[in-house]
Amino acid sequence: MAWTHTRSKIAQVKKSDPEADVTDLRRQMKAERLEAHIDNLLSTAPPLTNEQRDRIARLIAPTGGGAR
Repeated sequence: MAWTHTRSKIAQVKKSDPEADVTDLRRQMKAERLEAHIDNLLSTAPPLTNEQRDRIARLIAPTGGGAR
């Protein structure tokens, strides 16, 4: 689902119930926005080296067994 669809869903839920917990929807929207941004960057950038891929993967991987 595109992040704009999730944003619309958040608005619909909040309109019908202003007290609704939309934490999961906001988390989903942020992940979708990040994915779209990364996809856009990678489609316009030269190929990454293995070292660059590993360094970027470490940025999003949980450290010490817990989530960021």
